[in-house]
Amino acid sequence: MVHSIEDLQVGAQISVYLDDTYLEQVDTRVIAVGERDGTPWAAVEHCVFHPQGGGQPADRGWLEDTEIIPVRDRESGLVVVMAPEGDSLPPLGEGQRVRARIDLQTRTAHAALHTAGHLVEAVGRMQGWEMVGSNHFPGQARIEFQAPRSDTRLTDPEGREEATAALRAAVAAAVADDLPVFARCLADGRRVVHLDALHAAPCGGTHVRSLGDLAEVVLPTLKVRKGRMRVSYTATHRSR
Repeated sequence: MVHSIEDLQVGAQISVYLDDTYLEQVDTRVIAVGERDGTPWAAVEHCVFHPQGGGQPADRGWLEDTEIIPVRDRESGLVVVMAPEGDSLPPLGEGQRVRARIDLQTRTAHAALHTAGHLVEAVGRMQGWEMVGSNHFPGQARIEFQAPRSDTRLTDPEGREEATAALRAAVAAAVADDLPVFARCLADGRRVVHLDALHAAPCGGTHVRSLGDLAEVVLPTLKVRKGRMRVSYTATHRSR
């Protein structure tokens, strides 16, 4: 049995959450179990769980009937699962077959927010701005920009509303065009997410199939503080 997560290689785990946002459960096997700082963990071969990272929250998930929290191990790069504080994982052994599943409603909500964030970044870049920060958490979603050149629209409330209106129009047009969303891996292993030809960025998050999956994309008037423009936003996944 593997007693240390450092003994595992990243290639031992398949990150199926990157291949299919809408995959709700997989039957897989345990590839390692152990403890770190007194907290039990387990790693499965086919990982359907997205861990917190890149501005996106972790999935809500279960291993068999036990709710778990997925966490990326910094040293190995593997996604391991741990029980919430106060609970414990069931007895598990290397090679044991298990069913791993996620809350698909939570997953698609996160995917919609993350994809909408890429779209807001794209339309901000169309204004000549550069992204300097992002957050895709529910209730906190925002993209922060800097303007390399002076933008006179940002100096007064009417101008900021005019700039926000331009962003809203560009977002609405891309959603109406239902641009496809897909990922490609570069030769160096980096995963790049594309909004068709509109935008591309390295990303390890989950995303909708196309921009037509986005609904209720709302951009309040942007705010400017200390030379940064903050574009907050909300978005949901369209019902199908």
